[in-house]
Amino acid sequence: MTNMKPPLVLFIFISVSLEALPVSVTGDNVGAYHPTDDIAVDCGSNTSFLVGRRNWIGDAADSSDYSPNEKTHSSTAAEASSSSPSIPSAAPYLTARLSRSEFAYTFHVNAGPKFVRLHFFPSDYPNFRRVDSFFSVEAAGYTLLRNFSASHFADYSPSVGFFSKEFCLSVGEDQILKITLTPTPGNSDAYAFVNGIEVVSMPERLYYNAVIDSNEGIKFAGQTTPYTLDTTKALEAVKRLNVGGQYVSPAYDTGMYRTWEADDEYVTSSYTGVFSFNTTTQLNYGEQVPNYTAPDSVYTTARTMGTHKNINLSYKLTWSVVVDTNFTYLVRLHFCQCQMEINEPLDRVFKIFMNSQLVDADVISWSGKGVPVYRDFTVAPYDGGKKRTNLSVALGALLHGSTFYSDAILNGLEIFKISDPDRNLAGLNSDPTPPASKASSSLSKAAKIAVVAGGTSGFTVLSLLAFFLYRRRNRAKDSTSSDGTSRWGPVSHATTKSTKSRGSSLPSDLSRHFSLAEIRAATNNFDKVFIIGVGGFGNVYKGYVDGGATPVAIKRLNQGSQQGLHEFRTEIEMLSQLRHLHLVSLIGFCKDAGEMILVYDYMARGTLKDHLYNTDNPPLPWKQRLEICIGAAWGLHYLHSGAKHTIIHRDVKTTNILLNEKWVAKVSDFGLSKVGPTRESKTHVSTAVKGTFGYLDPEYYRRQRLTDKSDVYSFGVVLFEVLCARPAVSRMAPMEQISLAEWAQSCCKSGSVEEMVDPHLKGAIALECLNKFCEIAMSCLQDEGAKRPSMNDVVWGLNFALQLQVSTELEVKDHAGVSVHDSDDSDHDAASIRGSGSDEAINTSDSDSGGWKSSRETVTSTRAGSNDVCDESMTSYDSEKLP
Repeated sequence: MTNMKPPLVLFIFISVSLEALPVSVTGDNVGAYHPTDDIAVDCGSNTSFLVGRRNWIGDAADSSDYSPNEKTHSSTAAEASSSSPSIPSAAPYLTARLSRSEFAYTFHVNAGPKFVRLHFFPSDYPNFRRVDSFFSVEAAGYTLLRNFSASHFADYSPSVGFFSKEFCLSVGEDQILKITLTPTPGNSDAYAFVNGIEVVSMPERLYYNAVIDSNEGIKFAGQTTPYTLDTTKALEAVKRLNVGGQYVSPAYDTGMYRTWEADDEYVTSSYTGVFSFNTTTQLNYGEQVPNYTAPDSVYTTARTMGTHKNINLSYKLTWSVVVDTNFTYLVRLHFCQCQMEINEPLDRVFKIFMNSQLVDADVISWSGKGVPVYRDFTVAPYDGGKKRTNLSVALGALLHGSTFYSDAILNGLEIFKISDPDRNLAGLNSDPTPPASKASSSLSKAAKIAVVAGGTSGFTVLSLLAFFLYRRRNRAKDSTSSDGTSRWGPVSHATTKSTKSRGSSLPSDLSRHFSLAEIRAATNNFDKVFIIGVGGFGNVYKGYVDGGATPVAIKRLNQGSQQGLHEFRTEIEMLSQLRHLHLVSLIGFCKDAGEMILVYDYMARGTLKDHLYNTDNPPLPWKQRLEICIGAAWGLHYLHSGAKHTIIHRDVKTTNILLNEKWVAKVSDFGLSKVGPTRESKTHVSTAVKGTFGYLDPEYYRRQRLTDKSDVYSFGVVLFEVLCARPAVSRMAPMEQISLAEWAQSCCKSGSVEEMVDPHLKGAIALECLNKFCEIAMSCLQDEGAKRPSMNDVVWGLNFALQLQVSTELEVKDHAGVSVHDSDDSDHDAASIRGSGSDEAINTSDSDSGGWKSSRETVTSTRAGSNDVCDESMTSYDSEKLP
C-alpha cells in the first residue's frame, strides 16, 4: 500500500501536490445483493429504457403497472423543454409527471426496509414554468419534503441541474407503499412534479438495528445511553463519501444503486492527509459486515494523516457537511486496515471526534487485517437557532507511547438524517406559503431562505444564497432574452443549436459570456504551448479574443469536476462587481458542455512568487518589491473598506498576487472569498476553515471565526516572503525554519534579521526601512487578530518604509555629489513616496517619529481617498448582490 498526496483543489489545500493514482471501481462485490423489489419508474414516459442494464419503465404506457393515482385525473406527462449535456441518459430525466393537484403512486412490494429515490430535472415543461414548482412529498406515513422547490435546490446546491433525493423507510405487512406529491396550497400556479422514482429493497440489517458490537451499540454524542435505530424511523441520505477514492456510480454499487462521492470537497482541515491505496491485500468480508455493505473500492482506498508525527499531532483530519439543525443524524464510518506496516493491535490507535463525542479507534482490534468494518454514531447538531450548521467528523493522532504510529485512517463516510418524533424529514419552514410565482412578484429575504431550507437535505444550499438573492431580484425584468427564450435555464443548460448557453446561477449580465467555440479558438483548442500556469484547479492558458486583438488569461477548471463549482461561481460574482487598480479584472466566463472557464486580463509578468525565487527570472530590486507590496495592500484595503460590505479574501499568498507589464500588483483568485459581517453587532463570520497552509491565520483555524484580520495575517507572511525570497513552508529547511512565519518572528525577536534577508538584497535595504518593514510584518502576525493593524494601517506603514528607503538613497546620492535633480530616477523616487491609492504624499518631516502609524496621521486617510485609486474604473459594491 502506498501513501500519496492528493492533487490541489480549490476548496482544500496541502503542502505537496502529486497526481493521484487511477483506481478502478469495478469491485468484486458488485451485485453482491439482489433486491427482492427493484422498481425504476420513468415518470411521464410511454416507453421503457434500458440504462446500465436496468430497465426504467414508463408510467404513461397503456399497460404500465405504475400509472399514478389522481384525485382529479389532471396530471400531465410531458417532456422537458430543454436538456443538459451532463445528463447521462434519457431515463429518467427528460420526461416528467406534473400536476397542480395531488397525485400519488402506489407500489405493491414486499414488507421490510426500502430505498426510495426521487429524481428531479427542474426545467420548463409545457404549461409549467420551472420556477413555479413548490410541493410536498409523503410516503409510508412520513413527510419527506415540504414546500420543496426543485429549481431552487438545483440552482443553489452543488448539483449539475438534475439530482435525486434518497430515503430509507420500512413498508408494513400490508405490503403497500404509497408516495403522494401535493402542490403547496395558497398559490394557483404551484405544481408538483417528479421525473423518476426508484423503490429498491435493502437487507434487513443494513442500516436498521445494525449494531455489530453489542458492547458499544450506536454511540450517541454527548450521551451515555446507546441510540436505537429501528424501522419506526425513516432516513434521508445526506452524504455518502468514498474517502480517498473516486466517484462510484449506482451501477457499481453492491446491487442497491447507491452513489458514493469523492470526499475532496468535504475535507476542511488545515492538512488534508494523504491517499492510501490497497493493491495487494484481499478483502475478507464476514457475517457482521457482509460484502454488500459498501463497494470494494470504498475499502481499498482511504485517507490517512500521513507519516509525519509532528504534523499529525498538530491538527485533526476533518470532514464537514452542511446539515439541518433540530434533527438527529446517523454517521457511519467505514474502515479497513490494509497497510503493510499495521499488523497488531495498538499499532495505530487514534481518536474520533464528533461534537462532544470522543472515541478511541483501533481498526485492527475491531476486525483484523483486510477485514472491512464500520462504526455507527448518532449526533444532534445545534447551532443557536440557525436552520443549517456544519456536522463535522474529525480524526486525531495519539502520542507515541499510546500507539506505535501517530496516525489515523478512514475509508468511507455515510451521513443520514433521522426522522423526528412527528415522522418528519423536511427541514424547518418559517413560512410554509410559497412565493407568488408571477414574474412581477417579489419575495422577502426571510421567505427566500425558508423556501430553500425547507426542502434541502444535505447540500451546501445556504452557501449559495448570494446567487439566489441576486437572481430573484432580476428575474422579473430579465426573465426572457431578446429572442423570447428563457434566460434562466438549469445549470449547464445547452442546446444542440448553440453553445452560448448560460448557467442558471451565473451572473451573465454582469460579465461577458464566452462560448466554448470562442475559447477553443482563443487557445488553438487548448494547445499545450499556450499553457502559462498549472494548478490543482487545472491549466491557465494565454489566449487572444476579439479577433486576436486582446490577450487574455484563460483558467480552465478540470472538466467534469464539481470540486471548484462553488469557487467558480464566487469568483464570477465577486469580480463582476468589483473594479480596482489593484484587483485582477475578470473579463468573462464560459460554462458550456460541462466546462468551467474564467477569462481574465492577461498579466504579463505572472505571479509575485515567480519573481521571488524562480531562478529563471532576475531578482527584483528592493524598491520594486516594496511598491508591489504597497499595491497588493491597497487591493486588500479596498476589499476590506472600500466596498459597501467587507470582502474577506481568505487565500492571500504570493501566487495570488499578479503583476502586469508595468509591474502593477493585482490581487487575484477570489474563489474562497467571503462577505464579512453585515450587521454592526457581529464582528466575524463563522465558517469552515479554508486557505493555504503556511499563510493560514492561527486564530481563524482555532476558532473558525473569520475576520478581515485573517487576511492581514496572511499578508504578513507575504511580506516576509518578499523580504526573504523563500516559500511560506519549506520542507527541506531545518526544523526551526520550516514555517517562514515562525522563523521570521524568531529572527526579529532575537535581532538576527540579517540572517533571513534574501542574499540579493544584502546592502540594498536602508536599515531604517528594514526595521520599519519588519515591524509592520510582525504586527500583521500577532496571534490575536484584534491586535493586528488594519490594511489601511499596513498601506501607510509600507509607504512610510518606502519613504525611508527613498530618503536614504537620496542622501547617499547627495553625499556623493550627485544632484538628485539631474538623475533620471528622481521623478520616479519622488512619485514612489506617494501612496499607490492616494493623491497626497506622506509628510517626510515625520521620518524620525519612529512610529509608522504616526507617519500616516499627517495625511487625511478616508474611504474616498482610497477610492481615488481607480477613478472611473472603480464601481461600488452592490449590497443587494450578496447578503
